Amino acid sequence: MSLLDTELPGGRRWVRLGDAYEVTKKPRGLDMTSPSSIPFAPMNAIPQGGEYTPKYTMRTLGEIRSGTYFERGDILVAKITPSFENGKQAIATELPTPFGFGTTEIIPLRPFNGEHDRRLLFFYLLHPDVRHHVAERMEGATGRQRIPVDVILDLPIPEFNPEAQTTIADSLEMIQRLKAIESQAVKATTNLKRAAMGTLFTRGLRGEEQKETEIGPVPESWEVVNFASVRERLQYGTSVRCTYDVSDHPVLRIPNIEPQRITSDDLKYCTLTGVDAAKYCLEDGDLLFIRTNGVLDRLGSCAVYGGYPANSLFASYLIRAKVKPDFVVPHFAASFFGSELGTSIVAGRAISASDGKFNLNTAAIDSLLLPLPPTLSEQGEIVSVLDAIDRKIELHRRKRAVLEELFKALLHKLMTGEIRVGELDSLPVELDREKQK
Repeated sequence: MSLLDTELPGGRRWVRLGDAYEVTKKPRGLDMTSPSSIPFAPMNAIPQGGEYTPKYTMRTLGEIRSGTYFERGDILVAKITPSFENGKQAIATELPTPFGFGTTEIIPLRPFNGEHDRRLLFFYLLHPDVRHHVAERMEGATGRQRIPVDVILDLPIPEFNPEAQTTIADSLEMIQRLKAIESQAVKATTNLKRAAMGTLFTRGLRGEEQKETEIGPVPESWEVVNFASVRERLQYGTSVRCTYDVSDHPVLRIPNIEPQRITSDDLKYCTLTGVDAAKYCLEDGDLLFIRTNGVLDRLGSCAVYGGYPANSLFASYLIRAKVKPDFVVPHFAASFFGSELGTSIVAGRAISASDGKFNLNTAAIDSLLLPLPPTLSEQGEIVSVLDAIDRKIELHRRKRAVLEELFKALLHKLMTGEIRVGELDSLPVELDREKQK
């Protein structure tokens, strides 16, 4: 049952958003000559997923040809698809001037009085049932639909007294802050990995002297080889039609290939069997290259198949490479091609297509340059260092995912009355337990 169909307990009631909030309008006679520069928030500056503050740019009045007026403290809600469905919204809490302008595709909202905590409405608008309710009432041509102002103002919201609003908003904000901490940890650890890769692939682990090569400095004992000399075969994937109907053979596609890892999200399947399936069946240690993409940095993204999902095949926009096990540790090669240096080498082999995409073929992959330590054990040690950092990144990602689920569950249960405001006193203890895991 949708949140908006819930019968609220304890005598609480649904009220109309427009009974507590209004759309901000530019006052007549507003002095637009001061300040000399005005904050402007284009759509790409509006955050999504729960952050408050837009990334303003300062513009002179003459530079603002059109825009939506808003004031400090306003909630800015994206009104166009798919920005609204994606959760793009903000609170202008850190506006450096009393007012600003934003894209014409936002609706600025403010409460009639101080009895309403803006944060609660901000979080309420993130509820998936609320977004679905509003999105169903968009108007306009497909792909450019917009929310009529009346749809927002007529939105039902649960009524809470001012103290309850603040308590609920404080609790939800606490979770959002912890999510932000985990997001920053992911970002910082990812930057650490990038720096480690830069060092490991140019200086190695032994602190030995470097030598200059066609790809730049590498350790003296390393060799730079063409990929063709260390692989056994290259193969394009299957072009058979795939669907979400589960069968014996999942098919890995571009969305399943991330730098150095395979994700089983958004899996599709095919009906190939027997010899036809065996031709494309992946084996442990197979490298999978993305061979076409509109984003150059994604081209050549390389992951190692490790047996999961089981019985996987691979699609035609990927190329499978099987390396010679006596020369290359597969994860070492995948890590190198995922580094800044490796990505730049792949980009240098890219073929531009008329549709704006970039392509690789087997000849381009064969010509890729790969620096190799003299022993498999040294390659394995480098992989182990990077794996340790990856585990740290994954830990922070999992924590962030848990907090996101907690936020959604708590928001829903507070709105429906399944959890009462007085029960929020135990939330810090529960969050402490989550952090200890």
